[in-house]
Amino acid sequence: MIIVITGTHKGIGKRMAEYYLKNGHTVIGCSRHESTIELEGYTHFVVDICEDEQVVKFASAVRKQFGKIDALINNAGIASMNHFLMTPIETSMKLMDVNYFGGLRCIRAFINLLKKSEHPRIINFSTVAVPFNLDGEMSYASSKSAVESMTKILAKELATFSVTVNAVGPTPIQTDLIAKVPQEKLQRLLDNQAIHRFGQFEDVINVIDFYLNERSDFITGQIVYLGGVNH
Repeated sequence: MIIVITGTHKGIGKRMAEYYLKNGHTVIGCSRHESTIELEGYTHFVVDICEDEQVVKFASAVRKQFGKIDALINNAGIASMNHFLMTPIETSMKLMDVNYFGGLRCIRAFINLLKKSEHPRIINFSTVAVPFNLDGEMSYASSKSAVESMTKILAKELATFSVTVNAVGPTPIQTDLIAKVPQEKLQRLLDNQAIHRFGQFEDVINVIDFYLNERSDFITGQIVYLGGVNH
């Protein structure tokens, strides 16, 4: 497969890229920084997904080099966890721009390349902060709620082209994204899960493997939350 993954500089994005490269796939990654991955089969682009022109040029370069893609994984995202009165409007707008509009820009830019695949896949990232309605995460959860609506509606709109659109909602994973979150707040979140532990990279990859599988052509418009979270 030829897989595009956004946000491959570090964290989940980097681990996903390395996993699929080691399993023989071609991976095209992007971030605002130079590549931190040195494995055969990897191509990196420096792209700010908040900039329309950069995303269009990114897709154009991929088209010229590869001709098509089989999957787009919209992993790039940011978080801000604070009381809404302590969250500047500019911060909320930035969260929406990266988490929602960034993914939408990439989907619009790559859709024609996806249509050329026999089993085209779009996979978005949500979060358990949405079903939990976590206090202190209004702006972050709101941006991911938009991602979930986009996932469900695009699943219908793109079904004609056999493009499946799904999302995964990880529980807290010990990455830079939650490094500044107070430990007691994280513990309260874990206590609300059916399985009281942090998520692992492997947990996320397991769901993505399922979505990417050729036999998952009939699976679309779904959000899978990890850790036993109900919604």
